[in-house]
Amino acid sequence: MNTLFKRALKNGFDMTNEDADALVKTINKAFHGRKEIEDMRLDKHVRSLFYELHQMNFLSLRREEVKENGKNVRKFYWSFNIDGIRDGAKRKLIVEEPYAIYEKIPRSAWLVHSSNT
Repeated sequence: MNTLFKRALKNGFDMTNEDADALVKTINKAFHGRKEIEDMRLDKHVRSLFYELHQMNFLSLRREEVKENGKNVRKFYWSFNIDGIRDGAKRKLIVEEPYAIYEKIPRSAWLVHSSNT
């Protein structure tokens, strides 16, 4: 799973091998070998990273409502999204050139602009 996750991170974020390895270690350290961890146990920096990984569909977030001391409390739990990680490992990052947008503008738009200047 680590190799697959590393490949998904490299593809999703255009990372180097070293950066992907370090990120996998950080995430594994947060999970401590468990399949699911409670959000409140996470450091704020790791939580921020988890939300970014959630946006990439690499992690799943589950909500549970429980009663504690007579009050309803929401608890959130993180887990790996194996299907999302598999998809991310297959996906290739599409990096567009910064000026590629200009190729998408129709020639007629350029001609209209040049006649007005």
